[in-house]
Amino acid sequence: MAKETRLGKTDLVVNPIGLGTNAVGGHNLYPDLDEEAGKELVRRALEIGVNFLDTAFIYGPERSEELVGQVLKETGSRQQAVLATKGAHRFVGSDTVFDNSPAFLKQSVEDSLKRLQTDYIDLYYIHFPDEATPKDEAVGALKELKDAGKIRAIGVSNFSMEQLKEANKDGYVDVVQGEYNLLQREVEKEMLPYMKENGISFVPYFPLASGLLAGKYDANAKFKDLRKDLPYFQPAQFQRNLEKVEQLRSIATQKNAEVAHLVLAWYLTQPAIDAIIPGAKRADQVSNNLKTLDVQLTAEEKDAIDRIFS
Repeated sequence: MAKETRLGKTDLVVNPIGLGTNAVGGHNLYPDLDEEAGKELVRRALEIGVNFLDTAFIYGPERSEELVGQVLKETGSRQQAVLATKGAHRFVGSDTVFDNSPAFLKQSVEDSLKRLQTDYIDLYYIHFPDEATPKDEAVGALKELKDAGKIRAIGVSNFSMEQLKEANKDGYVDVVQGEYNLLQREVEKEMLPYMKENGISFVPYFPLASGLLAGKYDANAKFKDLRKDLPYFQPAQFQRNLEKVEQLRSIATQKNAEVAHLVLAWYLTQPAIDAIIPGAKRADQVSNNLKTLDVQLTAEEKDAIDRIFS
């Protein structure tokens, strides 16, 4: 598998295996995070050629961007990194609302630039849609920032098909990020074909379904974090999913690969998917994710994986 790829119609060239950094300073998402360990993740990624780093305002909040920015500054590797971040969350008293208004997005980009200690962001996503703002107006604000050189590519995240079409009315959307994995395949119906047709790159999040598709759980596993609320971890479904993962394991074993690498390699064969951003909590996991690039799937293997999860 190629060691670098272009994201859709952009000029961003990345290692197809990126790094999701919500465990770097994402204190509001994971209890007891060690910030030094988080920075070490980013350092390791850059050392081994993983250059596509994905963060967001809400991871922390703010802290993930700050820590990623610190590492890029300390290591002098800003030029080599392709940096993605996201905004849309606004705090109103004790409430969090989504805001896609042009003024808010422009301010959010300025704030992210400061936290990341950089003068441009390679890829900026609207993290969630709001109710009020016409999506082409929201993207129009990002187009102005792109023309000004503050961002290099425009992304939207968690948009419905209808919202994506509105956002892309003028053809400005470069990248879409959304939930997609072998257990959650809705986007294959309309969204991936639309993106393929329009030169838009799709970056899936939760590609390993919070570790379930990495083959690391058995029937006795118990969850206390965000996983306990996810549909595919509910008892009956969890059992069925474990059986499917065992079928994957037999294919992986024949290829001398881990289940996670097999799954990630399968995504990279799908239309419009140029890169994936598996998360990590330890530096060795970052290196391990990279082994995905050694997995070459035959047409038969691709179909077999497809059928297990059809």
